[in-house]
Amino acid sequence: MNRRTLSAAFLPAALLACLLVAGLAQPQPSAPARPNPAPPPSTKPTRILLIATALDHPFGTHQYSDVCKLLAKCLNQTQGIEAVVCPDFEWPKDSAALDGVKSIVYYGKAAGDIVLAPERREKFEKLMHSGVGFVAIHWATCAQSTDLGPAYLDILGGWFNQAHSGLKIDSLPLVQPSPDHPICRGWKPYDIHEEFYLNLKFHPKAVPILKVTVDGTDQTVAWAFQRGGSDGRSFGTTLGHFHDNFASDSFRRALVNGILWTAHVDVPKDGAPVAATPDDLKPTPAEQPAK
Repeated sequence: MNRRTLSAAFLPAALLACLLVAGLAQPQPSAPARPNPAPPPSTKPTRILLIATALDHPFGTHQYSDVCKLLAKCLNQTQGIEAVVCPDFEWPKDSAALDGVKSIVYYGKAAGDIVLAPERREKFEKLMHSGVGFVAIHWATCAQSTDLGPAYLDILGGWFNQAHSGLKIDSLPLVQPSPDHPICRGWKPYDIHEEFYLNLKFHPKAVPILKVTVDGTDQTVAWAFQRGGSDGRSFGTTLGHFHDNFASDSFRRALVNGILWTAHVDVPKDGAPVAATPDDLKPTPAEQPAK
């Protein structure tokens, strides 16, 4: 075969190869772009509102605003919590302060008379029926009106009123009758010098969290309550008269655990963090509404 014949024989193959290469070199249609994954839905913080009342006891006792600020600081150490102190005594002037709250905490005078007052009762009971938590500390466990007492008992799970209750200041060991309850995580029973409230009335479904024995009689001084008719939870304690008691990590942890539980927040297995500085623990001589 001569050179001309050889070239003619290979021409179709060479031409085909060139065409194939040219085809591969053409721009290929791009695959459709994958959409960016949707950002995770924003997680709203669990809002807790603490409400104080005006100072009405001697210095070093019933430091309502001081304690609300202290507890708010401790609560905010738990991830996802947004605890704020109401800027007004007794009840927020701006109803927006109640929007989205998961628990309402009272440390002040008789809270039953405040929340069940005619001008507030409908709003408050609506919040309770929706499952918002409720916490009352020390005198806030009281409804002075005996007409309001039964309704307050059904909300809080316990009711203090001097018509059926008493008082005694003493130093006594606290006992945990329900040590497996989430509120009891991270702290052990201890001795406390306190103004103990005696002979409260309790709902049958209230669960004792702390007890003391006063003059041979067991007295429940803290309790948890799963309210009927909703998934609402309440926590009450009659402790909290002397401001010095709030310097105890165990005391603060019991309160913070209880507040978190009412807000349907899982209490850490070692209890909630409750770090506080000496300045946090100092009572102020003249309280003003929180700003």
